Amino acid sequence: MKIKIKLLTLVMSLGLLVAINSSSQAQGPPPPPTGGHGSQGNQTGGSAPIGGGSAILLLLAGAYASGKLLRSKKSDLSILQQ
Repeated sequence: MKIKIKLLTLVMSLGLLVAINSSSQAQGPPPPPTGGHGSQGNQTGGSAPIGGGSAILLLLAGAYASGKLLRSKKSDLSILQQ
């Protein structure tokens, strides 16, 4: 029963993180300045996507946490078997 609860908690946590990640977006470009600037005219920057980096961060954090969990389970089992 405890394993099912832990698994459900893990799945729901990962689902929540994915949902938050998919809804996070960078800001739009700023409004153009009132006067001309530079010799090329008005140049505005684009919006920077942050979704890819945060997805990689979440995947690596999940892999690290699951590795730590598996190592702790193995050490708990080896202590109990002795």
